[in-house]
Amino acid sequence: MASRPGLVSICREGAGFFQLQELAVTVHPTLSIVVTIVDGGSYLRDFLLSVAAFEDPPPLDIIVPYDASVSDAADYAAEFPDVNFLDLGIITPARPITSEAGQHELFDRRRAAGLAAATGDVIAILEDRGHPHPDWARTVMRLHAETGKNVIGGAIDCKEPVSLLNWAFYVTDFGRYGLPFDSGPAEWVSDVNVTYSRKALEATRHLWKERFREPVVHWFLIEQGEELLLSNELVVDHVRPPTRLGQLLPERFHWGRLFGHIRAMHMSGPKRLVYILSSPLIPPVLWVRHGLTQAGKGRLLRYLAALPYIIILTIAWTCGEVWGYITRRP
Repeated sequence: MASRPGLVSICREGAGFFQLQELAVTVHPTLSIVVTIVDGGSYLRDFLLSVAAFEDPPPLDIIVPYDASVSDAADYAAEFPDVNFLDLGIITPARPITSEAGQHELFDRRRAAGLAAATGDVIAILEDRGHPHPDWARTVMRLHAETGKNVIGGAIDCKEPVSLLNWAFYVTDFGRYGLPFDSGPAEWVSDVNVTYSRKALEATRHLWKERFREPVVHWFLIEQGEELLLSNELVVDHVRPPTRLGQLLPERFHWGRLFGHIRAMHMSGPKRLVYILSSPLIPPVLWVRHGLTQAGKGRLLRYLAALPYIIILTIAWTCGEVWGYITRRP
């Protein structure tokens, strides 16, 4: 693991007076991990157990921001005394807390609060449904030291077995991050498995002070000349509870609307109109893109079996995305 030199001052008596000497010491960089509660309960506990099982980790600063809607997270404080359970009190989102949009705002605000509290030299964001592999923490620090990159994202692998519907959701949201793939520069890395240098977070603090929105932060850094790195060595296993299509459709719509809103805020009026008018082409493009991605990973037959679900989910996302373009509202 990389380390950095530091200086410590000591007083040593000699020749009738105290001499101040500076001794070189080795200071190990700290890794902060901000945990986004999505499912909570046993999923959060299993996540924390996976963190406790890290092999040869650096000094860790684990932060679990929680609000009144998931207050039972604090029940695990006694079992995990080294974890900082950060009580945010009552958060009232702009949309009802029971809605997908309201829930997404809570995720964003919890992440922002956790980032503000993080003390590490490297800061990571993970979700309680994305369990890191045992070598994850030490790999983070090695990659940052070796590459000098300020933003490094990792693989999001689907934890098997899952239903065809759950896998279809995984493909539409995280398919590009599934193993295998080659490490290298990327246009996208996911806040389900992403790490930042302290420098990158300080440079973007004005963007995530209230809500952490991954595209806003990453687009800003790219505009400043930063290159995002996607690594196949940095792996989390995505574990989502079994779901139903009726649960996924509003989620896909509202999360698509949020993405459309964010994108609309960063484009001109004419460009936004082009995106709106060309929206019927978005689902077919996604079907082909997802299919080619999964074919390249050796999962074409499974993709074809899940295609009916994938078609429905991508249409729901596209409707939300276009509504975000039109209304420019989250």
